[in-house]
Amino acid sequence: MNLIDFKIAARSLFRHTKRNLLLGGAIAAVTLLLVLMGGLTEGIRSAMLESASTLMTGHVNVGGFFKFTSGASAPLVNDYEQVLEVTRRIVPEIDYVTVRGRGWAKAVSEQSSMDLVLGGIDVAHEPGFRKNVRIVSGNLDALAKPNTILLFEDQAKRLEVQVGDALTLSAPTARGVNNTADVRVVAVAKNLGILSAFNAFISGETLRGLYQLRRTATGALHLYLQDPSSAREVAARLRSRLAEAGFRVMDADPKPYWEKLMGKVNSEDWVGQKLDVTTWEDELTFISWILSAVGAITGVLMFILLVIVVIGILNTLAIAIRERTREIGTLRAIGMQRTRVLFLFVLEATLLGAVGATTGALAGVALSALVNAIQVAVPDSVQMFLMQQHLTLTVLGKTVLARALLILVLTGAAALVPALHAARLKPITAMHHVG
Repeated sequence: MNLIDFKIAARSLFRHTKRNLLLGGAIAAVTLLLVLMGGLTEGIRSAMLESASTLMTGHVNVGGFFKFTSGASAPLVNDYEQVLEVTRRIVPEIDYVTVRGRGWAKAVSEQSSMDLVLGGIDVAHEPGFRKNVRIVSGNLDALAKPNTILLFEDQAKRLEVQVGDALTLSAPTARGVNNTADVRVVAVAKNLGILSAFNAFISGETLRGLYQLRRTATGALHLYLQDPSSAREVAARLRSRLAEAGFRVMDADPKPYWEKLMGKVNSEDWVGQKLDVTTWEDELTFISWILSAVGAITGVLMFILLVIVVIGILNTLAIAIRERTREIGTLRAIGMQRTRVLFLFVLEATLLGAVGATTGALAGVALSALVNAIQVAVPDSVQMFLMQQHLTLTVLGKTVLARALLILVLTGAAALVPALHAARLKPITAMHHVG
């Protein structure tokens, strides 16, 4: 391409301003919608990661199961301090680690009852938990005391309790007998989407007492990485290196720990300890349908929008060629080759696509920033699935660039058919064309 070709294409665009403004505006609108849909999908994914890594998983988890007999198991890591020491050597890119107990119990108040997934935590060593859990009433630091519990708003509402009220937790121990613990509500937190519907937190000491565990046992080590996107690579490395260090390690299985506990683990014929290394995505497979559904909807809308763009370009260029038939004939008569005519029409469409896609992408980024700034409230019924209290669009530069380039390439490709038609016109026929 030389400067003359560029000038010819640009002047042709300016000559037919009204038509090109309409088509360019459509291209910009489609690009804007693609950027917004990508921001919504990534926003839900980011919110899911934030909620999950706060409530029930790290970026990578070193959990495990201890089988007292071939048919009786518990989600435990024995001598976890030794496992943690080896893990830190294998994964130097760890940002921080939390030690979480895993359990399940029936919570009973004076008015109601419900089943809860329990996390046993040491709140003083939970920076992510302290950052992301917003307390409505009570004091988070009080969770460091034994026999205390943190509930979320919907849980407190269902149990009809508030800060200071008592609950009784009843849970089956690994030895097959039920044990109870009386706990006091010390904090109520804002809901964090679907995961906060069933997760509650007690001190690690209380969880060990409820399940009659030794102080050297815990449920899992949650590893938080400096780069969460490397979770799969880190998990694979941990799995192989822990096995080399002498630990029995389960094969990779992308399922949450409780699903393995109820199915695979109890059906296998082994006893003792086995470690299980998972990523946050593995632990959330039971709600991954949310992202799949959003992705499917986004894909369908993208297809429809792109079809609209292609049809618009085909129609617009077909009209342009009809209007400029004599012009094409003149260019061919003075010696312009067919390939040059083809190139000029494709270049013209590509320039229009570049301007439209760039405008749409910039508008999409600006609108996303505006939506985030004004904090649009998400209805309670939708929060459960979006995992956001305020609509958040996470716009990634590489995604915006990819969407803009897709529109640009598609615009150029759609111009090929009418451009080929223009290039095939015979000079004498084209010059005598009327209308």
